[in-house]
Amino acid sequence: MRCPFCGLEGHHRAVHAHLVREHGDRVVMSEGKPVREGAAPVLTYEVRCPLCEFSVKRIVNPRGQDPRFLEENAAEIRLVAFDQLLYHVEAAHAAPAPEPAAQG
Repeated sequence: MRCPFCGLEGHHRAVHAHLVREHGDRVVMSEGKPVREGAAPVLTYEVRCPLCEFSVKRIVNPRGQDPRFLEENAAEIRLVAFDQLLYHVEAAHAAPAPEPAAQG
C-alpha cells in the first residue's frame, strides 16, 4: 500500500499510522450551524483524496453537547477519517493484479 499524499510504501497499518502522524492536518474538522434552533452545532470532519475528486465527509455524533468534543477527540477522528480514505484508495486506485502466467 502507498500513502496517497507522499508515496510512502508499507502495509496497511503502517501507512495508516503514517497518515495520522504525518498528514493529520489533511483532516478538516469543523463546527457548522445547528439543524434547528436550540440544537447543538453540527460537527463534521472531511478528508479529500489527493488522487481524485473523492471526499469523505461525515457528521460526528457526540453523545453529549460538549463544545470541546472535536478538540478532545481529534486523534480518534483522524484515525477514522484516514481509515475511510485508505479503503477508498484501495478500492479506487489500487494497481490491478497481474495476470496469471500462461501454463503450458
